[in-house]
Amino acid sequence: MSTERDLTNEEEILFKTKEWVLKTVIGLNLCPFAKPTYQANTIRYIVSDSKTKKELLIHLESELQFLKETDPLITETTLLIHPYVLENFLDQNDFLDDTDFLLNRLALDGIIQIANFHPQFQFAENKIDDITNFVGRSPYQTLHLLREDSISRIVDSHPNIDSIFENNRKTLKNLGHVGWKKLEP
Repeated sequence: MSTERDLTNEEEILFKTKEWVLKTVIGLNLCPFAKPTYQANTIRYIVSDSKTKKELLIHLESELQFLKETDPLITETTLLIHPYVLENFLDQNDFLDDTDFLLNRLALDGIIQIANFHPQFQFAENKIDDITNFVGRSPYQTLHLLREDSISRIVDSHPNIDSIFENNRKTLKNLGHVGWKKLEP
């Protein structure tokens, strides 16, 4: 990986990603569990300068190790933003096989989970312009590293975990494309 960074570009990437988390993920309550983590300032935002899948896997491994070794009260979750690689959503989707392999190799399967966010995110059954795809649309390609024990606690404490998906669909349909556009940083 290159050590040179365009700080102006990185600052813009971080700003847009943090605004997306605040305005859409939290603001629209797409993830009802994000707000406490955001308020506790335990979300780690990392911009990767990786230009290849191999470089991204190396960076991902480093971030997985960091999350494993760090107290959740300091870093609960990590957003690994990788704007220079996997620009096509299907390529990123395929890359998830590599991330699963990495989790297994590091003995982190069942300890850390990786969620997929992308500017072109699309559910398999949806057309590209279906507003419900936007639940997974982020300003830049992003891998979200989550602690499995935290997810389990949240799922166990939520009165109806299955309602989240349906509520998100309703929220996005009510918002529409025009409303979404207004939220973009």
